[in-house]
Amino acid sequence: MSLRIALAQINPVVGDLPGNRSRIAEAIDRVADLAPDLIAFPELVVTGYPPEDLLHYPRFVQEAEEVADDLAARYPALRLLLGCPIRENGDLYNAALLLHGGGRIARYRKCTLPNYGVFDEKRYFRPGRTCPVLRIGPWRIGPSICEDIWAPGGVPRKQAEAGANLLVNISSSPYHARKGEERAALIRTRARQHGATVAYVNLVGGQDELVFDGESLIAAPDGTVLARAARFEEDLLVHDLDPWTGSRTTRPVPGFVQPRYEEIGDLEEDLVVERIDCGDSPEAERVALPARPAPSTGASEEEEIYGALVLGTRDYVRKNGFDEVVVGLSGGIDSALTATIAADALGGPAVHALTMPSGYTSAASLEGASALAANLAIPLSRIEIDPLRAAYAEALHLSLGADPAGVTEENIQARIRGNLLMALSNDRGWLVLTTGNKSELAVGYCTLYGDMAGGFAVLKDVPKGLVYRLAEWRNARTDGPVIPQETIQRAPSAELRADQKDTDTLPPYPVLDPIVEARVEREDPPEALIARGFDPEVVLRVYAMIEANEYKRRQAPPGIKITPRAFGRDRRYPITNRYRARLR
Repeated sequence: MSLRIALAQINPVVGDLPGNRSRIAEAIDRVADLAPDLIAFPELVVTGYPPEDLLHYPRFVQEAEEVADDLAARYPALRLLLGCPIRENGDLYNAALLLHGGGRIARYRKCTLPNYGVFDEKRYFRPGRTCPVLRIGPWRIGPSICEDIWAPGGVPRKQAEAGANLLVNISSSPYHARKGEERAALIRTRARQHGATVAYVNLVGGQDELVFDGESLIAAPDGTVLARAARFEEDLLVHDLDPWTGSRTTRPVPGFVQPRYEEIGDLEEDLVVERIDCGDSPEAERVALPARPAPSTGASEEEEIYGALVLGTRDYVRKNGFDEVVVGLSGGIDSALTATIAADALGGPAVHALTMPSGYTSAASLEGASALAANLAIPLSRIEIDPLRAAYAEALHLSLGADPAGVTEENIQARIRGNLLMALSNDRGWLVLTTGNKSELAVGYCTLYGDMAGGFAVLKDVPKGLVYRLAEWRNARTDGPVIPQETIQRAPSAELRADQKDTDTLPPYPVLDPIVEARVEREDPPEALIARGFDPEVVLRVYAMIEANEYKRRQAPPGIKITPRAFGRDRRYPITNRYRARLR
């Protein structure tokens, strides 16, 4: 007997329990006529992921469980597997509940709790120790949750050894560049290792700094991908699985490098298999599945990252109750890319641009800002800041006996611009999008309460070199170029003093970016870069700048994570800290 499985890749909102119940119900209603034997939803779909300290509020967990029970009562004829926190004997678990016949007929409590990077699950949950194997007709189904399948042994292996021929993993796996490829390789490998079909359903959508890319998939026991859901979009993947009767013994798979994820340790020996009979499915003929176009694969890294930035921006703005945004448009590449992403995410009319020239602003910058706004069909306003700068200078002269100069004057200009943007935000209700990139934030080439002022940092995790690559990719799209070529080709400058260039203060970005990546994403010692041919003096200077600017980064707005290690949730360094990297 074939098994019809539906993977509901949906976009919940953290904390919106009534809204998430409606989103789950809408997905069920869309596939109910296809009579699926099982509908699987992502990890903690009832609460949204990650719910963080909402889980400390007992009533929140209670209300989440009530949502699950309400769905069970509303759809008694269907089998629903959905993620929900549950409390048992005073302990909190990250659970997958199997709902059928009006109630809960089985539950799986996540065994492998991740506690690295952006994950902090041991702060909230206790690990489970029971591995259910669910019978539906001739199928033996082993449910698991996210990290359980990343560990090299443990839950899936125990379930496969107990006879499971279908492993269903419900997940909320955050995106970083090329994570989908890594994840697909893992799922295919687990299918081959355990001799079982693997169905994997992932969350989609933006949540604060995180983006979830979806890309749910089903892999056959030989590792063949049978079906794949869309990337960065809600999707319902319905597929008929044919019975498979091959060996279910664990076997090594050559050529696969185990990702660096938490090892399961001695957990496997403590796991207990629990067999649960979930009944047979009706033998009546089912409606044939509609034809489904194959999802696009082989996207370039730029296309993938751009899609993540668009989704992350759209969901942050919309889920936090904003309708429109404002961007300070300088005529430089960073603000141009930020405005373009915002327009693609929200539509041109929802994006407002403000150019704030001074006596240092070049004609090319003004022309670039104007051309970009026209290309994106976004409204552009202009406020001259020299009168305000003169007022600051006069006030400071009266107080200090001198006119501001050097970095002081440069930062005053940045802060005037930040104040103007925040004034528009206060008056119009627009969210301010900051425009700084990861390279600048890493070394502190940014002004607190100036260009860092705002509600969301679209490019916070995007190095400068990647900014240029994304701009070129966006211009090469079939709908035509939007970012002026002059903006891309000009040497980067903050234009806060005459003839200023970023390279007056920083190494060239092709030198800076690899050093930032080595220090921030890999924690490489300086010797590793020097061995690759980098100038020791430059390496040590950049490392010192990174270490000295944690206080700025701690005050920066949230931004979208697109690298394996971003500033924010990923990287938690003390502000008061005298450790400095040195050559040994």
